[in-house]
Amino acid sequence: MRAYSMDLRERVVAAAAGGMPQAEVAATYQVSKPTIRRWLRRQRLRGTLTPDASPGRPPTIGPDQDAALRAQLEANPDATIPWHTEEWNRQYGTSLSQWAVGRVIRRLDWTRKKRP
Repeated sequence: MRAYSMDLRERVVAAAAGGMPQAEVAATYQVSKPTIRRWLRRQRLRGTLTPDASPGRPPTIGPDQDAALRAQLEANPDATIPWHTEEWNRQYGTSLSQWAVGRVIRRLDWTRKKRP
């Protein structure tokens, strides 16, 4: 789930700090009252509304390696995901599954379908 935008956070906090009742702020901006209270507390304690980093595992092929995978895809556009997985594991000494490589390929918006 993605974090709410900074613009929305700022408008909600400004409305609540400006004296608008939290129930009215919640109805106007379509956020819950506990969310408003969290944002007000965050603003008061931290001085910022920026969200924390989302928890979870780091990607197996990070953004710094996207260019290398994209180059491999462009060099072998008709190869299958299992082939790309084997090639990646051989070149970089990893043991990634084809599912992990497939997720990165989707993230790169790469498709074997020929585009006009």
